[in-house]
Amino acid sequence: MGPSGSGKTTLLNLLSGKIKSETTGSITYNDQPYTKSLKRRIGFVTQDDVVFPHLTVKETLTYSALLQLPSVLSRQQKRDRALNVISELGLDRCQNTMVGGKFMRGISGGERKRVCIGNEILLNPSLLFLDEPTSGLDSTTALRIVQLLQNMAEEGKTVVTTIHQPSSRVFSKFDNLILLGKGSSLYFGKASEAMLYFSSIGCYPLIAMNPAEFLVDLANGDVNDKSVPAQLDDDKLAFKSRPSPADVQEFLVEASRLHVREADRKPAAVLNGKAEIPAGEVKSRDFEATWWDQFSILFQRGFKEKRHEYLSTIRVVQVIAIAVVVLLLWWHSDASSPQKLQDQAGLLFFISVFWGFLPLFNSVFTFPQERLMLAKERSVGMYKLSAYFAARSACDLLLDLTLPVLFLMMVYFMVGLKSSFSAFSLTLLTLFLNIIAAQGLGLAIGAAFMDLKKATTLASVVVMSFMLSGGFYLKNVPGFMEWARNVSFNYHTYKLLLKIQYSCSSGRSDVECGFIREMGVGSGGLEVGALFVMITAYRLLAYLFLRKMKLY
Repeated sequence: MGPSGSGKTTLLNLLSGKIKSETTGSITYNDQPYTKSLKRRIGFVTQDDVVFPHLTVKETLTYSALLQLPSVLSRQQKRDRALNVISELGLDRCQNTMVGGKFMRGISGGERKRVCIGNEILLNPSLLFLDEPTSGLDSTTALRIVQLLQNMAEEGKTVVTTIHQPSSRVFSKFDNLILLGKGSSLYFGKASEAMLYFSSIGCYPLIAMNPAEFLVDLANGDVNDKSVPAQLDDDKLAFKSRPSPADVQEFLVEASRLHVREADRKPAAVLNGKAEIPAGEVKSRDFEATWWDQFSILFQRGFKEKRHEYLSTIRVVQVIAIAVVVLLLWWHSDASSPQKLQDQAGLLFFISVFWGFLPLFNSVFTFPQERLMLAKERSVGMYKLSAYFAARSACDLLLDLTLPVLFLMMVYFMVGLKSSFSAFSLTLLTLFLNIIAAQGLGLAIGAAFMDLKKATTLASVVVMSFMLSGGFYLKNVPGFMEWARNVSFNYHTYKLLLKIQYSCSSGRSDVECGFIREMGVGSGGLEVGALFVMITAYRLLAYLFLRKMKLY
Protein backbone atom coordinates (compact mmCIF):
# COMPACT_ATOMS: atom_id res chain seq x y z
CA MET A 1 0.00 0.00 0.00
CA GLY A 2 1.14 3.55 -0.60
CA PRO A 3 0.36 6.82 -2.35
CA SER A 4 0.49 7.27 -6.11
CA GLY A 5 4.06 7.06 -7.41
CA SER A 6 5.36 5.18 -4.39
CA GLY A 7 6.47 2.19 -6.50
CA LYS A 8 3.65 -0.30 -5.90
CA THR A 9 3.14 -1.32 -9.54
CA THR A 10 6.87 -1.37 -10.25
CA LEU A 11 7.45 -3.70 -7.29
CA LEU A 12 4.61 -5.95 -8.42
CA ASN A 13 5.96 -6.10 -11.99
CA LEU A 14 9.43 -6.99 -10.70
CA LEU A 15 8.12 -9.72 -8.40
CA SER A 16 6.02 -11.24 -11.19
CA GLY A 17 8.91 -11.29 -13.66
CA LYS A 18 7.11 -9.04 -16.12
CA ILE A 19 9.89 -6.48 -16.28
CA LYS A 20 13.62 -6.69 -15.85
CA SER A 21 15.48 -3.92 -14.11
CA GLU A 22 19.05 -3.15 -13.09
CA THR A 23 18.33 -3.73 -9.43
CA THR A 24 20.40 -5.37 -6.74
CA GLY A 25 19.35 -8.54 -4.99
CA SER A 26 17.41 -11.48 -6.33
CA ILE A 27 13.81 -12.70 -6.50
CA THR A 28 13.07 -16.34 -5.78
CA TYR A 29 9.91 -18.45 -5.43
CA ASN A 30 10.26 -21.10 -2.74
CA ASP A 31 14.02 -20.61 -3.18
CA GLN A 32 13.71 -21.17 -6.94
CA PRO A 33 14.75 -18.44 -9.42
CA TYR A 34 12.20 -17.19 -11.90
CA THR A 35 11.94 -19.35 -15.03
CA LYS A 36 9.56 -19.49 -17.96
CA SER A 37 8.06 -22.68 -16.55
CA LEU A 38 6.82 -20.68 -13.55
CA LYS A 39 4.57 -18.56 -15.79
CA ARG A 40 1.92 -21.26 -15.58
CA ARG A 41 1.89 -21.04 -11.77
CA ILE A 42 1.70 -17.26 -11.57
CA GLY A 43 -1.38 -15.16 -12.41
CA PHE A 44 -1.33 -11.40 -12.93
CA VAL A 45 -4.40 -9.14 -13.02
CA THR A 46 -3.54 -5.70 -14.40
CA GLN A 47 -5.04 -2.47 -13.15
CA ASP A 48 -6.85 -1.87 -16.44
CA ASP A 49 -9.49 -4.42 -17.36
CA VAL A 50 -8.05 -6.04 -20.50
CA VAL A 51 -11.03 -7.85 -22.02
CA PHE A 52 -12.89 -7.93 -25.33
CA PRO A 53 -16.04 -5.80 -24.93
CA HIS A 54 -18.24 -7.66 -27.46
CA LEU A 55 -17.75 -11.11 -25.95
CA THR A 56 -20.01 -12.42 -23.22
CA VAL A 57 -18.61 -13.42 -19.82
CA LYS A 58 -19.01 -17.10 -20.71
CA GLU A 59 -17.32 -16.69 -24.09
CA THR A 60 -14.43 -14.72 -22.58
CA LEU A 61 -13.60 -17.39 -20.00
CA THR A 62 -14.33 -20.31 -22.33
CA TYR A 63 -11.94 -19.12 -25.04
CA SER A 64 -9.31 -18.44 -22.38
CA ALA A 65 -9.76 -21.95 -21.00
CA LEU A 66 -9.51 -23.53 -24.45
CA LEU A 67 -6.22 -21.73 -25.08
CA GLN A 68 -4.59 -22.09 -21.66
CA LEU A 69 -5.59 -25.39 -20.08
CA PRO A 70 -3.43 -28.50 -20.63
CA SER A 71 -3.84 -30.32 -23.92
CA VAL A 72 -4.50 -33.58 -22.03
CA LEU A 73 -7.96 -32.23 -21.18
CA SER A 74 -10.79 -32.54 -23.68
CA ARG A 75 -12.63 -29.49 -25.01
CA GLN A 76 -15.63 -30.32 -22.86
CA GLN A 77 -13.48 -30.56 -19.73
CA LYS A 78 -12.01 -27.14 -20.51
CA ARG A 79 -15.50 -25.68 -20.99
CA ASP A 80 -16.58 -27.23 -17.69
CA ARG A 81 -13.60 -25.61 -15.97
CA ALA A 82 -14.68 -22.21 -17.33
CA LEU A 83 -18.22 -22.78 -16.00
CA ASN A 84 -16.81 -23.76 -12.60
CA VAL A 85 -14.81 -20.53 -12.43
CA ILE A 86 -17.92 -18.55 -13.39
CA SER A 87 -19.80 -20.17 -10.54
CA GLU A 88 -16.89 -19.70 -8.13
CA LEU A 89 -16.75 -15.97 -8.90
CA GLY A 90 -20.53 -15.52 -8.64
CA LEU A 91 -20.95 -14.56 -12.30
CA ASP A 92 -23.75 -17.00 -13.13
CA ARG A 93 -26.34 -14.25 -13.45
CA CYS A 94 -24.39 -12.30 -16.07
CA GLN A 95 -22.60 -15.13 -17.89
CA ASN A 96 -24.51 -14.48 -21.13
CA THR A 97 -24.12 -10.69 -20.98
CA MET A 98 -21.51 -8.86 -23.03
CA VAL A 99 -18.57 -7.60 -21.01
CA GLY A 100 -18.86 -4.10 -22.49
CA GLY A 101 -16.40 -1.22 -22.32
CA LYS A 102 -16.03 2.54 -22.62
CA PHE A 103 -18.32 2.87 -25.62
CA MET A 104 -20.89 0.16 -24.98
CA ARG A 105 -22.90 -0.92 -22.01
CA GLY A 106 -22.12 -4.26 -20.42
CA ILE A 107 -21.60 -5.79 -17.02
CA SER A 108 -20.74 -3.69 -13.95
CA GLY A 109 -17.22 -2.65 -12.99
CA GLY A 110 -17.03 -5.18 -10.18
CA GLU A 111 -18.21 -8.00 -12.44
CA ARG A 112 -15.69 -6.98 -15.11
CA LYS A 113 -12.92 -7.12 -12.51
CA ARG A 114 -14.06 -10.59 -11.48
CA VAL A 115 -13.92 -11.68 -15.13
CA CYS A 116 -10.29 -10.50 -15.27
CA ILE A 117 -9.55 -12.45 -12.09
CA GLY A 118 -11.30 -15.47 -13.59
CA ASN A 119 -9.03 -15.35 -16.62
CA GLU A 120 -6.04 -15.74 -14.30
CA ILE A 121 -7.35 -18.46 -11.98
CA LEU A 122 -8.41 -20.84 -14.76
CA LEU A 123 -5.03 -22.56 -14.39
CA ASN A 124 -5.36 -22.55 -10.60
CA PRO A 125 -2.10 -20.60 -10.07
CA SER A 126 -0.18 -20.90 -6.83
CA LEU A 127 0.61 -17.19 -6.81
CA LEU A 128 -1.77 -14.43 -7.87
CA PHE A 129 -0.69 -10.80 -8.37
CA LEU A 130 -3.28 -8.04 -8.69
CA ASP A 131 -2.58 -4.39 -9.46
CA GLU A 132 -5.18 -2.06 -7.90
CA PRO A 133 -8.11 -4.55 -8.08
CA THR A 134 -10.44 -2.11 -6.28
CA SER A 135 -9.59 0.94 -8.40
CA GLY A 136 -12.70 2.79 -9.56
CA LEU A 137 -15.10 0.62 -7.53
CA ASP A 138 -17.45 1.72 -4.77
CA SER A 139 -16.66 0.61 -1.22
CA THR A 140 -19.20 -2.24 -1.19
CA THR A 141 -18.03 -3.70 -4.51
CA ALA A 142 -14.39 -3.27 -3.46
CA LEU A 143 -15.13 -5.21 -0.26
CA ARG A 144 -16.66 -8.07 -2.30
CA ILE A 145 -13.58 -8.26 -4.52
CA VAL A 146 -11.22 -8.33 -1.52
CA GLN A 147 -13.42 -10.91 0.23
CA LEU A 148 -13.12 -13.06 -2.90
CA LEU A 149 -9.34 -12.72 -2.79
CA GLN A 150 -9.31 -13.59 0.91
CA ASN A 151 -11.28 -16.76 0.18
CA MET A 152 -8.69 -17.71 -2.46
CA ALA A 153 -5.90 -17.16 0.06
CA GLU A 154 -7.66 -19.35 2.62
CA GLU A 155 -7.88 -22.11 0.00
CA GLY A 156 -4.10 -22.14 -0.39
CA LYS A 157 -3.14 -19.48 -2.92
CA THR A 158 -0.74 -16.67 -2.15
CA VAL A 159 -2.39 -13.39 -3.16
CA VAL A 160 -0.26 -10.26 -3.53
CA THR A 161 -2.13 -7.09 -4.38
CA THR A 162 -1.41 -3.38 -4.55
CA ILE A 163 -4.02 -1.04 -3.17
CA HIS A 164 -4.18 2.74 -2.99
CA GLN A 165 -6.30 3.74 -0.01
CA PRO A 166 -8.80 1.08 1.08
CA SER A 167 -11.70 1.49 3.46
CA SER A 168 -11.22 0.27 7.02
CA ARG A 169 -13.28 -2.86 6.28
CA VAL A 170 -11.16 -3.69 3.24
CA PHE A 171 -7.93 -3.01 5.13
CA SER A 172 -8.93 -5.44 7.88
CA LYS A 173 -9.05 -8.31 5.36
CA PHE A 174 -5.32 -8.29 4.61
CA ASP A 175 -2.86 -10.49 6.51
CA ASN A 176 0.43 -8.73 5.73
CA LEU A 177 1.31 -5.21 4.65
CA ILE A 178 4.17 -3.49 2.86
CA LEU A 179 3.83 0.28 3.16
CA LEU A 180 5.76 2.11 0.44
CA GLY A 181 6.73 5.75 0.15
CA LYS A 182 8.79 7.14 -2.74
CA GLY A 183 10.18 3.71 -3.51
CA SER A 184 11.22 2.88 0.05
CA SER A 185 9.70 0.40 2.49
CA LEU A 186 8.22 2.17 5.51
CA TYR A 187 6.67 -0.90 7.12
CA PHE A 188 6.71 -4.64 6.43
CA GLY A 189 4.78 -6.94 8.73
CA LYS A 190 1.32 -7.96 9.84
CA ALA A 191 -1.35 -5.52 8.75
CA SER A 192 -3.09 -5.75 12.12
CA GLU A 193 0.13 -4.61 13.89
CA ALA A 194 0.88 -1.62 11.64
CA MET A 195 -0.81 0.94 13.89
CA LEU A 196 0.97 -0.47 16.96
CA TYR A 197 4.31 -0.19 15.21
CA PHE A 198 3.85 3.46 14.21
CA SER A 199 2.56 4.30 17.69
CA SER A 200 5.73 2.76 19.13
CA ILE A 201 7.87 5.20 17.12
CA GLY A 202 5.73 8.17 18.13
CA CYS A 203 3.38 8.43 15.13
CA TYR A 204 -0.32 8.11 15.87
CA PRO A 205 -3.54 9.93 14.87
CA LEU A 206 -4.88 12.71 17.05
CA ILE A 207 -8.40 12.25 15.72
CA ALA A 208 -10.42 9.19 14.71
CA MET A 209 -9.06 8.05 11.34
CA ASN A 210 -9.26 5.09 8.99
CA PRO A 211 -5.96 3.20 9.58
CA ALA A 212 -5.31 3.02 5.84
CA GLU A 213 -5.85 6.78 5.50
CA PHE A 214 -3.45 7.44 8.37
CA LEU A 215 -0.76 5.19 6.86
CA VAL A 216 -1.01 6.70 3.39
CA ASP A 217 -0.84 10.22 4.87
CA LEU A 218 2.36 9.25 6.70
CA ALA A 219 3.82 7.78 3.49
CA ASN A 220 3.08 11.12 1.82
CA GLY A 221 4.79 13.00 4.65
CA ASP A 222 1.50 14.57 5.79
CA VAL A 223 1.49 14.88 9.60
CA ASN A 224 -1.56 17.12 10.03
CA ASP A 225 -3.79 15.81 12.84
CA LYS A 226 -1.06 13.33 13.74
CA SER A 227 1.42 13.11 16.53
CA VAL A 228 5.08 12.79 15.52
CA PRO A 229 8.29 12.35 17.58
CA ALA A 230 10.11 15.50 18.58
CA GLN A 231 13.36 14.55 16.94
CA LEU A 232 15.00 11.99 14.70
CA ASP A 233 17.17 9.12 15.85
CA ASP A 234 20.57 10.11 17.23
CA ASP A 235 19.32 13.67 17.79
CA LYS A 236 20.20 14.59 14.20
CA LEU A 237 17.46 17.17 13.88
CA ALA A 238 14.92 18.59 16.30
CA PHE A 239 11.55 19.59 14.84
CA LYS A 240 10.94 23.12 16.07
CA SER A 241 7.89 23.35 13.78
CA ARG A 242 5.87 20.91 11.77
CA PRO A 243 8.35 18.67 9.89
CA SER A 244 8.54 18.76 6.10
CA PRO A 245 7.45 15.71 4.05
CA ALA A 246 11.10 14.99 3.22
CA ASP A 247 12.01 14.96 6.92
CA VAL A 248 9.11 12.61 7.71
CA GLN A 249 10.08 10.32 4.84
CA GLU A 250 13.69 10.13 6.01
CA PHE A 251 12.65 9.42 9.59
CA LEU A 252 10.21 6.65 8.65
CA VAL A 253 12.70 4.93 6.37
CA GLU A 254 15.37 4.95 9.05
CA ALA A 255 12.91 3.79 11.72
CA SER A 256 11.78 0.92 9.50
CA ARG A 257 15.36 -0.25 9.07
CA LEU A 258 15.95 -0.23 12.80
CA HIS A 259 12.70 -1.76 14.04
CA VAL A 260 11.64 -4.32 11.49
CA ARG A 261 12.60 -7.69 12.86
CA GLU A 262 14.69 -10.12 10.88
CA ALA A 263 11.77 -12.52 10.69
CA ASP A 264 9.74 -9.90 8.83
CA ARG A 265 12.30 -9.61 6.02
CA LYS A 266 11.17 -12.66 4.09
CA PRO A 267 10.59 -12.21 0.32
CA ALA A 268 7.09 -10.97 -0.47
CA ALA A 269 6.49 -13.77 -2.95
CA VAL A 270 6.76 -16.83 -0.66
CA LEU A 271 4.04 -19.34 -1.48
CA ASN A 272 1.74 -21.04 0.99
CA GLY A 273 2.49 -24.65 1.77
CA LYS A 274 -0.78 -25.83 0.26
CA ALA A 275 0.12 -24.59 -3.21
CA GLU A 276 3.85 -25.09 -3.53
CA ILE A 277 5.51 -24.98 -6.91
CA PRO A 278 6.76 -28.48 -7.71
CA ALA A 279 10.50 -28.98 -7.86
CA GLY A 280 10.36 -30.47 -11.36
CA GLU A 281 10.09 -28.27 -14.42
CA VAL A 282 6.64 -27.92 -15.96
CA LYS A 283 6.85 -28.71 -19.66
CA SER A 284 5.25 -25.91 -21.62
CA ARG A 285 4.24 -28.27 -24.42
CA ASP A 286 1.95 -30.08 -21.97
CA PHE A 287 -0.13 -26.91 -21.80
CA GLU A 288 0.02 -25.71 -25.37
CA ALA A 289 -2.81 -26.42 -27.80
CA THR A 290 -1.73 -27.40 -31.30
CA TRP A 291 -1.14 -24.61 -33.82
CA TRP A 292 -4.33 -25.47 -35.65
CA ASP A 293 -6.37 -25.50 -32.43
CA GLN A 294 -4.94 -22.10 -31.51
CA PHE A 295 -5.81 -20.77 -34.96
CA SER A 296 -9.38 -22.07 -34.88
CA ILE A 297 -10.05 -20.81 -31.34
CA LEU A 298 -8.57 -17.38 -32.07
CA PHE A 299 -10.50 -17.20 -35.34
CA GLN A 300 -13.79 -17.95 -33.61
CA ARG A 301 -13.04 -15.45 -30.85
CA GLY A 302 -11.96 -12.77 -33.31
CA PHE A 303 -15.00 -13.28 -35.53
CA LYS A 304 -17.43 -12.96 -32.62
CA GLU A 305 -15.64 -9.86 -31.35
CA LYS A 306 -15.21 -8.05 -34.67
CA ARG A 307 -18.48 -8.90 -36.45
CA HIS A 308 -20.29 -6.26 -34.40
CA GLU A 309 -17.89 -3.62 -35.74
CA TYR A 310 -17.53 -4.74 -39.35
CA LEU A 311 -21.19 -5.59 -39.86
CA SER A 312 -22.65 -2.87 -37.67
CA THR A 313 -25.76 -1.02 -38.79
CA ILE A 314 -23.87 2.20 -39.37
CA ARG A 315 -21.25 0.45 -41.54
CA VAL A 316 -23.94 -1.21 -43.68
CA VAL A 317 -25.83 2.10 -44.00
CA GLN A 318 -22.56 3.79 -45.02
CA VAL A 319 -21.96 1.34 -47.88
CA ILE A 320 -25.59 1.46 -49.04
CA ALA A 321 -25.59 5.26 -48.95
CA ILE A 322 -22.43 5.43 -51.08
CA ALA A 323 -23.97 2.93 -53.51
CA VAL A 324 -27.09 5.09 -53.84
CA VAL A 325 -24.96 8.20 -54.55
CA VAL A 326 -23.03 6.25 -57.21
CA LEU A 327 -26.30 5.15 -58.81
CA LEU A 328 -27.61 8.72 -58.89
CA LEU A 329 -24.43 10.01 -60.55
CA TRP A 330 -23.69 7.21 -63.03
CA TRP A 331 -27.16 5.79 -63.77
CA HIS A 332 -27.00 3.97 -67.14
CA SER A 333 -23.74 5.62 -68.18
CA ASP A 334 -22.01 4.55 -71.42
CA ALA A 335 -18.73 4.92 -73.31
CA SER A 336 -20.09 6.21 -76.59
CA SER A 337 -17.98 9.39 -76.56
CA PRO A 338 -14.58 10.38 -75.09
CA GLN A 339 -16.26 12.51 -72.42
CA LYS A 340 -18.69 9.76 -71.40
CA LEU A 341 -15.88 7.23 -71.38
CA GLN A 342 -13.83 9.51 -69.12
CA ASP A 343 -16.80 9.80 -66.75
CA GLN A 344 -17.21 6.03 -66.61
CA ALA A 345 -13.49 5.59 -66.03
CA GLY A 346 -13.89 7.97 -63.10
CA LEU A 347 -16.43 5.55 -61.63
CA LEU A 348 -13.94 2.67 -61.92
CA PHE A 349 -11.25 4.78 -60.26
CA PHE A 350 -13.62 5.71 -57.44
CA ILE A 351 -14.45 2.04 -56.86
CA SER A 352 -10.75 1.16 -56.63
CA VAL A 353 -10.14 4.06 -54.23
CA PHE A 354 -13.18 3.49 -51.99
CA TRP A 355 -12.57 -0.26 -51.62
CA GLY A 356 -8.91 0.35 -50.94
CA PHE A 357 -9.13 3.09 -48.35
CA LEU A 358 -12.04 1.66 -46.35
CA PRO A 359 -10.39 -1.70 -45.50
CA LEU A 360 -7.02 0.02 -45.03
CA PHE A 361 -8.29 2.38 -42.34
CA ASN A 362 -10.29 -0.42 -40.73
CA SER A 363 -7.21 -2.63 -40.43
CA VAL A 364 -4.97 0.21 -39.18
CA PHE A 365 -6.93 0.06 -35.89
CA THR A 366 -6.61 -3.72 -35.45
CA PHE A 367 -3.31 -4.14 -33.62
CA PRO A 368 -3.24 -0.81 -31.71
CA GLN A 369 -6.68 -1.61 -30.28
CA GLU A 370 -5.62 -5.14 -29.29
CA ARG A 371 -2.11 -4.21 -28.13
CA LEU A 372 -2.81 -4.63 -24.40
CA MET A 373 -4.60 -7.94 -24.91
CA LEU A 374 -1.87 -9.21 -27.25
CA ALA A 375 0.89 -8.22 -24.81
CA LYS A 376 -0.93 -9.78 -21.88
CA GLU A 377 -1.61 -13.10 -23.62
CA ARG A 378 1.78 -13.37 -25.28
CA SER A 379 3.60 -12.66 -22.01
CA VAL A 380 2.26 -15.93 -20.59
CA GLY A 381 2.73 -17.90 -23.80
CA MET A 382 -0.98 -18.44 -24.36
CA TYR A 383 -0.51 -18.98 -28.10
CA LYS A 384 2.01 -18.63 -30.91
CA LEU A 385 2.20 -15.26 -32.60
CA SER A 386 1.90 -16.90 -36.02
CA ALA A 387 -1.41 -18.51 -35.02
CA TYR A 388 -2.76 -15.19 -33.74
CA PHE A 389 -1.63 -13.30 -36.86
CA ALA A 390 -3.10 -15.88 -39.23
CA ALA A 391 -6.41 -15.99 -37.35
CA ARG A 392 -6.63 -12.20 -37.12
CA SER A 393 -5.90 -11.78 -40.84
CA ALA A 394 -8.35 -14.51 -41.88
CA CYS A 395 -11.12 -13.13 -39.68
CA ASP A 396 -10.69 -9.55 -40.92
CA LEU A 397 -10.52 -10.75 -44.50
CA LEU A 398 -13.76 -12.70 -44.25
CA LEU A 399 -15.56 -9.73 -42.74
CA ASP A 400 -14.00 -7.23 -45.15
CA LEU A 401 -15.18 -9.18 -48.21
CA THR A 402 -18.85 -9.16 -47.22
CA LEU A 403 -19.88 -5.58 -47.92
CA PRO A 404 -18.09 -5.23 -51.32
CA VAL A 405 -20.34 -7.98 -52.68
CA LEU A 406 -23.40 -6.05 -51.53
CA PHE A 407 -22.05 -2.81 -53.02
CA LEU A 408 -21.17 -4.31 -56.39
CA MET A 409 -24.48 -6.16 -56.71
CA MET A 410 -26.30 -2.87 -56.14
CA VAL A 411 -24.39 -0.72 -58.63
CA TYR A 412 -22.70 -2.85 -61.27
CA PHE A 413 -25.55 -3.57 -63.68
CA MET A 414 -27.21 -0.19 -63.13
CA VAL A 415 -24.32 2.07 -64.14
CA GLY A 416 -23.74 0.83 -67.67
CA LEU A 417 -20.71 -1.40 -67.09
CA LYS A 418 -20.15 -4.51 -69.21
CA SER A 419 -23.20 -6.64 -68.45
CA SER A 420 -21.85 -10.16 -68.46
CA PHE A 421 -21.34 -12.61 -65.65
CA SER A 422 -17.66 -13.06 -66.48
CA ALA A 423 -17.02 -9.30 -66.37
CA PHE A 424 -18.90 -9.02 -63.07
CA SER A 425 -16.95 -11.95 -61.58
CA LEU A 426 -13.60 -10.56 -62.70
CA THR A 427 -14.50 -7.12 -61.31
CA LEU A 428 -15.40 -8.67 -57.96
CA LEU A 429 -12.21 -10.73 -57.94
CA THR A 430 -10.15 -7.60 -58.68
CA LEU A 431 -11.83 -5.79 -55.81
CA PHE A 432 -10.99 -8.72 -53.53
CA LEU A 433 -7.30 -8.49 -54.47
CA ASN A 434 -7.42 -4.73 -53.90
CA ILE A 435 -9.03 -5.17 -50.48
CA ILE A 436 -6.56 -7.86 -49.37
CA ALA A 437 -3.58 -5.71 -50.40
CA ALA A 438 -5.02 -2.60 -48.72
CA GLN A 439 -5.80 -4.55 -45.58
CA GLY A 440 -2.21 -5.86 -45.44
CA LEU A 441 -0.82 -2.33 -45.70
CA GLY A 442 -3.13 -1.17 -42.92
CA LEU A 443 -2.01 -4.05 -40.68
CA ALA A 444 1.65 -3.20 -41.36
CA ILE A 445 1.19 0.49 -40.51
CA GLY A 446 -0.75 -0.32 -37.33
CA ALA A 447 1.82 -2.91 -36.21
CA ALA A 448 4.71 -0.54 -36.93
CA PHE A 449 3.45 2.23 -34.63
CA MET A 450 0.94 0.65 -32.22
CA ASP A 451 -0.33 4.19 -31.77
CA LEU A 452 -3.61 5.25 -33.38
CA LYS A 453 -2.68 8.90 -33.98
CA LYS A 454 0.66 8.12 -35.58
CA ALA A 455 -0.72 5.20 -37.60
CA THR A 456 -3.72 7.09 -38.98
CA THR A 457 -1.54 10.10 -39.82
CA LEU A 458 0.86 7.98 -41.86
CA ALA A 459 -2.03 6.05 -43.42
CA SER A 460 -3.68 9.27 -44.61
CA VAL A 461 -0.42 10.45 -46.24
CA VAL A 462 0.07 7.06 -47.92
CA VAL A 463 -3.46 6.78 -49.28
CA MET A 464 -3.40 10.33 -50.63
CA SER A 465 -0.12 9.59 -52.39
CA PHE A 466 -1.58 6.40 -53.84
CA MET A 467 -4.71 8.18 -55.01
CA LEU A 468 -2.87 11.07 -56.68
CA SER A 469 -0.50 8.71 -58.47
CA GLY A 470 -3.21 6.18 -59.27
CA GLY A 471 -3.45 7.06 -62.98
CA PHE A 472 -6.67 9.10 -63.07
CA TYR A 473 -5.64 12.57 -61.97
CA LEU A 474 -2.18 12.44 -63.51
CA LYS A 475 -1.23 10.12 -66.36
CA ASN A 476 2.45 11.12 -66.63
CA VAL A 477 3.95 10.86 -63.16
CA PRO A 478 7.44 12.44 -62.69
CA GLY A 479 10.23 9.89 -62.62
CA PHE A 480 11.19 10.55 -59.00
CA MET A 481 7.60 9.71 -57.95
CA GLU A 482 7.27 6.61 -60.10
CA TRP A 483 7.84 4.40 -57.05
CA ALA A 484 4.60 5.67 -55.50
CA ARG A 485 2.68 4.47 -58.55
CA ASN A 486 4.42 1.09 -58.59
CA VAL A 487 3.51 0.35 -54.96
CA SER A 488 -0.01 1.80 -55.25
CA PHE A 489 -2.72 -0.83 -55.10
CA ASN A 490 -5.12 1.80 -56.49
CA TYR A 491 -3.11 2.13 -59.70
CA HIS A 492 -2.92 -1.60 -60.41
CA THR A 493 -6.57 -2.15 -59.48
CA TYR A 494 -7.67 0.74 -61.71
CA LYS A 495 -5.76 -0.67 -64.70
CA LEU A 496 -7.28 -4.13 -64.14
CA LEU A 497 -10.79 -2.67 -64.00
CA LEU A 498 -10.13 -0.82 -67.27
CA LYS A 499 -8.85 -4.06 -68.81
CA ILE A 500 -12.04 -5.89 -67.81
CA GLN A 501 -14.39 -3.19 -69.15
CA TYR A 502 -12.63 -2.06 -72.35
CA SER A 503 -10.54 -3.71 -75.04
CA CYS A 504 -9.28 -3.25 -78.61
CA SER A 505 -10.82 -6.46 -79.92
CA SER A 506 -13.01 -6.48 -82.99
CA GLY A 507 -16.41 -4.98 -82.43
CA ARG A 508 -15.24 -2.50 -79.82
CA SER A 509 -15.39 1.21 -80.50
CA ASP A 510 -12.38 3.29 -81.49
CA VAL A 511 -13.07 5.46 -78.45
CA GLU A 512 -12.45 2.54 -76.06
CA CYS A 513 -9.45 1.31 -78.03
CA GLY A 514 -7.79 4.71 -78.02
CA PHE A 515 -8.43 5.23 -74.34
CA ILE A 516 -6.88 1.96 -73.15
CA ARG A 517 -3.87 2.54 -75.43
CA GLU A 518 -3.43 5.94 -73.84
CA MET A 519 -3.66 4.41 -70.35
CA GLY A 520 -1.12 1.71 -71.20
CA VAL A 521 -3.49 -1.15 -70.35
CA GLY A 522 -1.84 -4.46 -71.18
CA SER A 523 -2.74 -8.07 -70.57
CA GLY A 524 -3.28 -7.50 -66.83
CA GLY A 525 -0.72 -10.09 -65.75
CA LEU A 526 1.70 -7.47 -64.42
CA GLU A 527 -1.02 -5.82 -62.32
CA VAL A 528 -2.19 -9.14 -60.85
CA GLY A 529 1.40 -10.08 -60.03
CA ALA A 530 2.01 -6.70 -58.40
CA LEU A 531 -1.09 -7.07 -56.20
CA PHE A 532 -0.02 -10.56 -55.10
CA VAL A 533 3.46 -9.23 -54.20
CA MET A 534 1.84 -6.46 -52.13
CA ILE A 535 -0.47 -8.92 -50.39
CA THR A 536 2.53 -11.04 -49.34
CA ALA A 537 4.99 -8.24 -48.59
CA TYR A 538 2.66 -6.06 -46.50
CA ARG A 539 1.57 -8.97 -44.33
CA LEU A 540 5.14 -10.15 -43.86
CA LEU A 541 6.08 -6.65 -42.71
CA ALA A 542 3.15 -6.60 -40.29
CA TYR A 543 4.20 -9.95 -38.81
CA LEU A 544 7.82 -8.82 -38.38
CA PHE A 545 6.71 -5.60 -36.67
CA LEU A 546 4.54 -7.62 -34.28
CA ARG A 547 7.47 -9.88 -33.38
CA LYS A 548 9.48 -6.83 -32.35
CA MET A 549 6.67 -5.42 -30.21
CA LYS A 550 7.62 -4.92 -26.58
CA LEU A 551 5.31 -6.86 -24.30
CA TYR A 552 5.81 -4.48 -21.34
